[in-house]
Amino acid sequence: MEMTMPKMGESIMEGTVLKWLKQVGDAIEQDESVLEVATDKVDTEVPALHAGILQQILVEEGQVVAVGAPIAVIETDAANAGAPAPAASDNGAAAATQVPHVPAAETAAPAAQATAQPQAGRFYSPLVLSIAREEGISMGDLEYLPGTGSEGRVTKKDILDYVAGGKQPLAAAPSAQPQAAAPAASAPTPVVQPAKAAAPAAAAPKAVPSISGGQELIEMDRMRKMIAQRMVDSKRISPHVTSFVEADVTDIVNWRNKHKDAYKKREGENLTFTPIFIQAIARAIQDFPLINVSIDGDYIIKKRDINIGVAVALPSGNLIVPVIHNADQLNLNGLSKKMNDLANRARANKLKPEDLEGGTYTVSNVGSFGNVMGTPIIMQPQVAIMAVGAIKKKPAVIETPQGDLIGVRHFMFLSHSYDHRVVDGSLGGMFVRRVADYLEQFDPNTSI
Repeated sequence: MEMTMPKMGESIMEGTVLKWLKQVGDAIEQDESVLEVATDKVDTEVPALHAGILQQILVEEGQVVAVGAPIAVIETDAANAGAPAPAASDNGAAAATQVPHVPAAETAAPAAQATAQPQAGRFYSPLVLSIAREEGISMGDLEYLPGTGSEGRVTKKDILDYVAGGKQPLAAAPSAQPQAAAPAASAPTPVVQPAKAAAPAAAAPKAVPSISGGQELIEMDRMRKMIAQRMVDSKRISPHVTSFVEADVTDIVNWRNKHKDAYKKREGENLTFTPIFIQAIARAIQDFPLINVSIDGDYIIKKRDINIGVAVALPSGNLIVPVIHNADQLNLNGLSKKMNDLANRARANKLKPEDLEGGTYTVSNVGSFGNVMGTPIIMQPQVAIMAVGAIKKKPAVIETPQGDLIGVRHFMFLSHSYDHRVVDGSLGGMFVRRVADYLEQFDPNTSI
């Protein structure tokens, strides 16, 4: 039976093989994890649909594979369970588990035609970048290389075809086009010369670690690279504006102190402030539905569902944003249990792709790091995000029927960043003020 790359979310078209958990010849039970796969949303383990013997591994670690493509062969016939796996040398697994380097002289692949304009900022998979480094292909040439993948991405086949075609410089393609009709006798020349010209580029990565003795060079991991790209994209796409409001959350603090021990004993989980913040935000979204939108060109897409993402810090130092779907339909206990479940699975790397999809608004608790406020970056394609700061005791004027008094209260800043293309200061300011109102009006008799 062929094992194929499964579909791991409605918008996911490919995955990167991170690690094989089984090796050729290993016995596999049905639903047992065989490999780890990374997508642009989540890392997950892929189980076998059939029990048997892993006969062939068709893709190597680090390779990007399209959804539905074969990744392994499992022998399911019990009578042949002890039969040796086919030799990988017969054009089998060995060819598929290596990044092939095809000499230009041994292939008839046509030379790649450069795109009219460089594709600056285009995403490149780790495999494509690895091949580019090994073959001495500059980033300038990569930006001109036409891609046949989703959204014009350069696939492994695209770059290998380019290598097989002789790696003619593409960055200078517009000025070189008049020479395209040169006699055939001169055709071999570009095949050899670019390889020599590319030699300095191939050595460039070795020069990167040239740092002083008081410095340390740390390469970003895959998730950090992805976060970095998304943050840059968000700031480029959305003009960010941030409004701030300070809320008196004394009643919430007293309520939690009263119930947290009993809740821990009853549910075996911690009772945090986050579910209360989510509930207040969900109610405010119902009052201001134009916060719960996304943009598609000149159109605003208004979402009926209120799906609130919550930023969770991982042990690696990275952040991930699981989503509480239909948050407005859950009570405090439901929100608390859902939040604890998502946070625990996020830190254990057990989230599923659907746990990260469909968010319409996001909240980040910067107060958990001792910060009083922050200016969060919007999660695209959403148009707003809220950061909740640390709760601090402050002296405050308390209005009573007998007159004003000075007392100690608990305060917290709310920071609301929004996309000024569709959210003006009035809407953005009224929304965060409404969230603060719901927090300040929290009923201390609320049960959980």
